[in-house]
Amino acid sequence: MEPVPPDEGFPGPERSRVETTVALDGQNGCIAGARRLTGDFLASAQREHGVPVSARTMDLSQLVVSELVTNALRYAPGPVLLHLRIVGAAVEIAVWDSDPALPTPRGADPTRVGQHGLEIVMAVAQGVDVVPEPVGKRIVARLGLLDGL
Repeated sequence: MEPVPPDEGFPGPERSRVETTVALDGQNGCIAGARRLTGDFLASAQREHGVPVSARTMDLSQLVVSELVTNALRYAPGPVLLHLRIVGAAVEIAVWDSDPALPTPRGADPTRVGQHGLEIVMAVAQGVDVVPEPVGKRIVARLGLLDGL
């Protein structure tokens, strides 16, 4: 799925500029902090920019951030960057890490314990892209701001 152009979806000139980036160091509480940042970001987008966000999108965005950040911290050396932005009628969640290995979803296996993160993200997001970078990779997930979008 291609990102929704900033001028489509919900009107408003500031929508394409609602974004934040944070570096995560993997210290205790880092993943919970990333989830909290995501909730605060979406609440601020609602309050300060009039961006409508459903409760479902709020919850799923925090789940996606938790899964992507957990994977990045577990499998990549060095820092992780979390970038959140409102793009049209969607929230775009991007996580960058320094490992160049591209993840691949594993087949369904109800007996497997763990390693379901990418599968979960792909199941709840409208679109997921894995983008190789000059250093590492970026995984981008998009969720509609309102249910059914």
